[in-house]
Amino acid sequence: MKYYVVDAFTNEVFCGNQAGVCLLDKEIADEVMQSIASENNLSETAFLLKRDELFYLRWFTPDVEIDLCGHATLATAYIMMTQIEPEMTSITFQTMSGELTVEKQGDLFTMYFPTRAPKAVEAPELLEKALGCKVLETTLSRDMVALVESEEIVKNMQPDIEILRQISKDISFAVVVTAKGETCDFVSRFFAPNAGIVEDPVTGSSHCTLIPYWYEKLDKVDMYAKQLSKRGGSLQCKYLGDTVSISGEARLYMQGEIFV
Repeated sequence: MKYYVVDAFTNEVFCGNQAGVCLLDKEIADEVMQSIASENNLSETAFLLKRDELFYLRWFTPDVEIDLCGHATLATAYIMMTQIEPEMTSITFQTMSGELTVEKQGDLFTMYFPTRAPKAVEAPELLEKALGCKVLETTLSRDMVALVESEEIVKNMQPDIEILRQISKDISFAVVVTAKGETCDFVSRFFAPNAGIVEDPVTGSSHCTLIPYWYEKLDKVDMYAKQLSKRGGSLQCKYLGDTVSISGEARLYMQGEIFV
């Protein structure tokens, strides 16, 4: 199968979030896709199959299949619209989270994802110990969101991953740490150790929760966000009620073939 590695949510290679994109010409077993994702050892590998004029998209971490992934969706749309069908300006994927549309305008790709507004919850007992800082509030959707005092705290945080693993095991897919931005509207970092992701560099799916969360706090529809991982990345965000739009650029790093 054709295989690509794309750096998503960035306009230069070696930044943003790496995603593997596998273009299938036939269905393959789930366990084979999981083995490929484990072999690739990227935070996400996307598998795309075109059947009856529809595009079916699935996402795998090195350990599990997940229900929604932003950067691998952006990466797949980028490959389809720049490498496979460059005349294409819009694509709709059939996924576990329903139909997801991505539109291209110049170098910018805009994804339309479902809103996943979080609800207030009590902070787990060990959360502040795990993060090494004061937590102002916690909310929960698919991911647990922990609000902290400043962008600087988010940037310099060195969490205890083993404690986070214990905390998130029975509560949420991941722990997202966020704060009001000094250089943008809001910042975040994303940790999902139980899915084989110690820290994800740039996470589109977490912004399905962060966008409505910060919309309520900032009273802003259009927002600019940064994810402060080592590689870093930026996202243009918009709150649309039942949906959110998340926009970013991408760059091709590698292309080749997988033999299985």
